[in-house]
Amino acid sequence: MAFFISSSLKTKLSLSFPHANKTPLLKQTTFLSFPAAFSRRDSLLMTILPIGGLLSLPVGPTLARERRNRKTISPEEYSTTPEGLKYYDIIEGKGATAEKGSTVQVHFDCIYRSITAVSSRESKLLAGNRIIAQPYEFTVGAPPGKERKRDFADNANGLYSAQAAPKPPPALYTVTEGMKVGGKRTVIVPPELGYGKKGLNEIPPGATFELNVELLQVNSPAKQ
Repeated sequence: MAFFISSSLKTKLSLSFPHANKTPLLKQTTFLSFPAAFSRRDSLLMTILPIGGLLSLPVGPTLARERRNRKTISPEEYSTTPEGLKYYDIIEGKGATAEKGSTVQVHFDCIYRSITAVSSRESKLLAGNRIIAQPYEFTVGAPPGKERKRDFADNANGLYSAQAAPKPPPALYTVTEGMKVGGKRTVIVPPELGYGKKGLNEIPPGATFELNVELLQVNSPAKQ
């Protein structure tokens, strides 16, 4: 059903509501949506900046970090060690360099299908059975030994033991050579340099997995 308004009524309405012929307010409002990756600080800046300045707004540190974390590494970007290990330096450190024979401390994570199966960041604290991160120490280039088979320490939280410390793959002992303190390296570990035919935790027998290494400290052979 259609309704018709006389010209006189239109005039009365115009006088009573002077803004009736103008564009509705909702159509004049500009809505902005912000990506979830932006930090709270970035979002606040956007709300106070002119719309024209949004295009030149610098990318916030949070978004830059997320982009770096989402980086897809192509096979051509990997380097190869003499042992045949494929590795890529996510972050190149600026500290001392790990050389063959150096004693180093690292954090390592073995990841299989997005699951962290083995990690130095998960050592059990006996008092309260809490989880703590404990760096793994070894000699670069030396075959796997008993570096951390049993290690006790007392602290305010009680006695903890690294007897059951996570077992690193053999690849760790060689692939750290050339890294600098502060560096982070990701490695593709084949079964023969990983956990072999037995596997470990969520890593099945004969599986290839990803090894992430963070170099924390280096003691060169001359200083030992």
